[in-house]
Amino acid sequence: MPTLDGATEWINSEPVKPAELRGYVVLVDFWMLTCINWLRTVPYLRAWSKAYLDDGLVVIGVHTPEFSFERESDRVREATIERQLDYPVAVDSDYEIWSAFGNRYWPARYSVDPNGVIRDYHFGEGFYKQSERVIQRLLGVERELVSVRGLGVEAAADWHHLHSPETYLGYGRGMHFASPGGAAFDERRSYTMPRRLRSNRWALAGDWTIGRERILLEQSEGSIAYRFLARDIHLVLSREARGPIAFRVLVDGEAPGRSHGVDVDEDGSGLLRESRLYQLVRQHGEVRKRTLEVTFFEPGAEAFLFTFG
Repeated sequence: MPTLDGATEWINSEPVKPAELRGYVVLVDFWMLTCINWLRTVPYLRAWSKAYLDDGLVVIGVHTPEFSFERESDRVREATIERQLDYPVAVDSDYEIWSAFGNRYWPARYSVDPNGVIRDYHFGEGFYKQSERVIQRLLGVERELVSVRGLGVEAAADWHHLHSPETYLGYGRGMHFASPGGAAFDERRSYTMPRRLRSNRWALAGDWTIGRERILLEQSEGSIAYRFLARDIHLVLSREARGPIAFRVLVDGEAPGRSHGVDVDEDGSGLLRESRLYQLVRQHGEVRKRTLEVTFFEPGAEAFLFTFG
């Protein structure tokens, strides 16, 4: 197991040294607070940490940021509280631990035996039964697997109906953008919403600046639209403004009603406060192709990434 040196801060514990972990089975989990794929693994991490604590399992989270605001240790600390993570978390803002492990993915789980040797790893969601069996084998125990049910954004994806890919809004990670005349990068520009959107394309209305990792609303009000096919649609948001920013979600031009996400009400009203992932829609009943439109009523809203479930 590589060193855990290089963390800029530790949450829930003092700095953990590999020598202190000898004799324990260790599960190292790489995560970032806005990753929907990681959020859906959290119920299993919490359950394993509690179920096997007395058997000698130590879970260690390593938060390595993707977006600039995820480097803020206070936001990482808030996320550990929000997700009820009571195990040690290394804040890896400089990618030191990430590099030591040669890791390339969020989420990523590494299972380490009592001698400090990595015996198993898995990248992404799933593989939960196999991962728990590895934990049991390394601990020398055998019993029923834990029962897990995720709620809200932690609920398992509806893979059968998921036909929209994660979509970065900044130009640094590629764009599926519907803009007459092409997009303008790193400069303020006024956009008009097209009448129709192709599947898995997004568009803007209002004055926006498209940056490398995010788009910024320069003047109220402004909208983002996306034509998607999935049960859930999420948007990673932050704010440059000093105060909270109210927003409204419409689905096919109407309030979402029972298909609202956890971060909006049935009328589609929401409030951008923290920098995090916001669940805007969870389709109730038939899952079919829809057009999302989210309108922000104050300047300073920053949008980074659409994800689906």
